[in-house]
Amino acid sequence: MEILPDKINNYVEQHSQVEPELLKKLNRETWQKMIAPRMLSGHLQGRVLSMLSKLIQPQNILEIGTYTGYSALCLAEGMQSDGELHTIDINEELFDFQRKYFDESPFSKQIIQHTGNALDIIPTLDKTFDLVFIDADKSNYPNYLELILPKLKKGAVILSDNVLWSGKVVEKVKDDDVDTQSLLQYNKLLNEHPMLETVILPIRDGLSISRVR
Repeated sequence: MEILPDKINNYVEQHSQVEPELLKKLNRETWQKMIAPRMLSGHLQGRVLSMLSKLIQPQNILEIGTYTGYSALCLAEGMQSDGELHTIDINEELFDFQRKYFDESPFSKQIIQHTGNALDIIPTLDKTFDLVFIDADKSNYPNYLELILPKLKKGAVILSDNVLWSGKVVEKVKDDDVDTQSLLQYNKLLNEHPMLETVILPIRDGLSISRVR
């Protein structure tokens, strides 16, 4: 779901930084070959991710949910020259697709792919992170938060995608709608957690920015 009307969204894209050529190519191929291309961050959100990363200038980035690699490449644009981006995805069939674009970028040696369940992989990462982007299975958002908090530096930033979930967060929730229930719990956790300060931006399907106090 797009929160902004199409005319406004188009105007915003036209008056924001141009999508880099490599990302245009990745965008096109994702829409041509993938079953659910709307999972891609896309031009506007991608430029937001890039801008935030450039402002933060992270040493280490963690991404939970790689998909085709678009958001990882956006986040890498602000990474320090000796930094690392660790990205996790459960779908091993996407590994080579992601790697192709990572290798075409200036960040080839800095982007480290992990395939498997993020709940198992995160505890094995012996790193502290300046920036985390969560865009994976919604039912585990609260669990991901619990795992990443001990690995975050003071002043670190957590970016969380799909937190408005097509507007379902303000509608009556069905008993079997686990994803929406989890997102409601997650958004409440972010807003009330004593370690965090949070704001939600109505970009695409909702993007929250949380800063470690």
